[in-house]
Amino acid sequence: MSNNIQNQIHHGTTTVGLVCTDGIVLTTDTRASMGYYIASRTVNKIGVIDDHVAVTIAGGVADAQYVVDQLKYNSNMYKIEKSKPLPISSVARLTSNLFFSALHKLSPYYADILVGGIDENGAQLYNIDLFGTLTKEKYYSTGSGSPVAYGIIESEYNESFTIKKALPIAVKAVHAAILRNSGTGDGLNIVTINKDSLKEYTFEEKQKILADVTGRK
Repeated sequence: MSNNIQNQIHHGTTTVGLVCTDGIVLTTDTRASMGYYIASRTVNKIGVIDDHVAVTIAGGVADAQYVVDQLKYNSNMYKIEKSKPLPISSVARLTSNLFFSALHKLSPYYADILVGGIDENGAQLYNIDLFGTLTKEKYYSTGSGSPVAYGIIESEYNESFTIKKALPIAVKAVHAAILRNSGTGDGLNIVTINKDSLKEYTFEEKQKILADVTGRK
C-alpha cells in the first residue's frame, strides 16, 4: 500500500527548497498531470502562508490546498492572539500533525509538503510526507523530477550561498527536470523569503532568470 501511495505522490511535479545565509528559495514547475494526461500547465504549487513562510506542493492538489488553507488560518489566528508571526518550526509541526491525523483516520493526504521560511531562529526548511514524517533540511526536492533536480543541487549548491547566488541553482534544477521528466513541465513558480519580505516572482522576472541560467535570450 505504501509504495502505491508514494508512487501517486511522486508521479508528476518537481519542487525545490534551498536554505541560504539570508533566507529561503522555493521553486516548482507548473504542470498538473493525471497519468499521461496534462490537466493544467499553469498550476501554482507554492502556497504563501504568511509574509515570512510559504510551502511547496507535490501530489494531490485538493489535499495540499486543504492543508495550505489550514496553515493560513492557524497562522493568522496565532498572529492575532500573540501579536507576532507563527514560528517556522510550528508551521512545520502543524503540517506534520495534519498529515499524521489524516493517515490514522484512514484518509491520508496524498501530498508531500516543503515548509520554508525565516524567523528569529533564521532560515529554515522542513519536509513533511503523507505519513507526517517531519525532517529539517538544508536543501530538498520532491516529486518525480527530484532525482534530476538533486543532480544539479548536489553538484552546485553550498550552504554559504545567499539567495542571489542560490536562486539560479534552484531554477536550473527545476528546468533540468522539466527537460528530462515527463511529469514535470511548462513553467516555473519562484518565491524567495528574507527577513524583510516575501517575494513572488513575476512572469517577466522568471523568464529573465531562466534566460540567464540557460543562456537563451
